[in-house]
Amino acid sequence: MRRTHHLAGRTECAILVLSLALSCAHAAAGEMSLDPARMPRIGSVDERFQSYNIEMVEVTGGPFWRPYAAPDAGADRGLFSERRPKDLGNARLRNLARALSPAFVRVSGTSANTTYFDDSNAASPTPPPGFESVLTRRQWQGVVDFSRAVDAPIVTSFAIGAGTRDAHGVWKPEQARTLLAATRSMGGRIAAVELMNEPDLAAIGGAPDGYDAAAFGRDFAAFSAFIKREAPGVTVLGPGTIGASAAASDLFAVSAHGIDAASYHYYGTASKRCGGQETPETALSEDWLSRTDQALSPYRALRDRLAPGKPIWSTETAEAACGGDPWSASFLDTFRYLDQLGRLARAGVQIVMHNTLSASDYGLLDEQTFTPRPNYWAALLWRRLMGTTVLDSGVPVQIGLHVYAHCQRETPGGVTLLVINNDRSNTQMLTLPNGSERYTLDAANLQDVAVRLNGTRLSLDDSGELPHLTGMKVEAGTVTFAPATITFIAIPGAGNGAC
Repeated sequence: MRRTHHLAGRTECAILVLSLALSCAHAAAGEMSLDPARMPRIGSVDERFQSYNIEMVEVTGGPFWRPYAAPDAGADRGLFSERRPKDLGNARLRNLARALSPAFVRVSGTSANTTYFDDSNAASPTPPPGFESVLTRRQWQGVVDFSRAVDAPIVTSFAIGAGTRDAHGVWKPEQARTLLAATRSMGGRIAAVELMNEPDLAAIGGAPDGYDAAAFGRDFAAFSAFIKREAPGVTVLGPGTIGASAAASDLFAVSAHGIDAASYHYYGTASKRCGGQETPETALSEDWLSRTDQALSPYRALRDRLAPGKPIWSTETAEAACGGDPWSASFLDTFRYLDQLGRLARAGVQIVMHNTLSASDYGLLDEQTFTPRPNYWAALLWRRLMGTTVLDSGVPVQIGLHVYAHCQRETPGGVTLLVINNDRSNTQMLTLPNGSERYTLDAANLQDVAVRLNGTRLSLDDSGELPHLTGMKVEAGTVTFAPATITFIAIPGAGNGAC
């Protein structure tokens, strides 16, 4: 379905009720006229709204989703490839992560459920019975140092496998206590914790056989009481499920009493590694992009019923589970990445943690070279231009045109619009009463791993430093948005009283 841009023969604007922020009285036919000064405040997000994950297995070393471009990816080598422990002291990695701060870094994932923290300085590579991997003190010190260097406090989860349980199968907090104490001694900060990673996938996550909602509820009660007693400044998150099944609902119900914020994971699909059937052709479709809202809806309903007033965090999300699809490293996925941020901010979600910073195909950075991918550049523009106050743009999400509005970061009275033209064929138009600066992202091919800003390819300079991200001056009046482009419009002179 195409959106009509020229309504020949009409003598008045189309009848659209678009709130005080949208007026068509002086608009050309088929164009929408926005008044940024009158866009009302509809909410706010946390300063660390845009955050990211570093998988626990990246810290300890071990198997993770094999990149499609890996030299042996075409061989029959399975879904995974071995990783050496990541050097979190790498200067380029830290520099690029610091540019996205303030943020949170979540260090968790399925492997965290069965990882033994060895607080000695002579750690054995062999995990004790009931565990599958070892996190050394030196490795955790690397996490703490990274966290402090880039202004990204830690979010994590704890081991819950057989090695953490007593003779009756009850979870014991000794490992959690040791990790918390070590973090404090290192000068680090754990800001928030989940008991475990994805309890609705307990069977593949290292939990005891037959682990169900009742067992999780018992463990969660002990976990919540432990955190509130021994680390009262740490936010308790839960349940951290990945689905909206009846099991996920049951897990929410038994943990809601002990949470400070409701957490959930969301992937629009499984990647082709795990049998997913999505294709690049659907990546700009309204059906695909709207799944963000559909996934949030049942969690928000559960929150409203069981933990009213508690904030919602999305602690793990990306294009597709199992490492992402081949195009998740390309500009094609940037439409999903930014549209998801816009939707979730508008819906009041406080934190969104992308999986991952630099592992497999859905990483913001290439895991070998730390070269920024298109989603990294999008994340950087969001960080620099979109403030924490969320406004109503007055433009309902419609086919081919999504418009999100925030107060402009560090600019009193300023407004930033995020305009996504996800129509592959048609140009979109908006009329603005103010001069502005535009930052348009596009690519020569939607599946390119390179992205252009206002026509110039974005890349690090020869010394690995970020380039200046410069906007293009735009006069007041009609602004056009080419097909399959994403544009930030910064309007420092908007004069919005909410900003």
